[in-house]
Amino acid sequence: MTKSLDFYFDFISPYSFLAYKKLKSLKQNHKIVINYKPILLGGLHKLGGIIAPAFNERKMKNMKNDCELVATKNNIQFKWNERFPINSLNLMRGYLAIDINLKDKFFDVCFDAYWKENIDISKEENVENILKNCEIDKNFFLKEIQNPIIKDKLKELTEAAFKKDIFGAPTFIVGNKIFWGQDRLDYALEEYYS
Repeated sequence: MTKSLDFYFDFISPYSFLAYKKLKSLKQNHKIVINYKPILLGGLHKLGGIIAPAFNERKMKNMKNDCELVATKNNIQFKWNERFPINSLNLMRGYLAIDINLKDKFFDVCFDAYWKENIDISKEENVENILKNCEIDKNFFLKEIQNPIIKDKLKELTEAAFKKDIFGAPTFIVGNKIFWGQDRLDYALEEYYS
């Protein structure tokens, strides 16, 4: 059986962005089987009764500094988004709705727009630019993010993550071992290659 690494993420999470950039650079040199698992971080926090760092002034200040430190150390272009946090619901649903061949590009464009280019990815005109960049039909996208099947799928993925004791993003699972946080990616990879 081929090992895989499950990567639980939300576009709103700066640490998911940093982990994704690290994984992307590694994937170019190593064959890593990654299962991308979109979750709604706000929904996950609600299920767990967690107050997100974004709503705690001291944690927020530290998180911003920490992300910049990690980005610098790893040569990742990063800019703290002035509109953090935003509602990522439509883009997370969109990730589930689009064709599999467009997912990598969508991933790149959404993450870069929010965490590299300081764009408000909740605004309609910015979402339209993302779709155009990814060559995704706007009408299809807007219809599918309202599709009850897509809505339920994101909810189910978030609830399934909660049932696995996942409480934040990014989280990695290899086999049945959980690794939380971008700073645990190396441990997840050690497990993957063991």
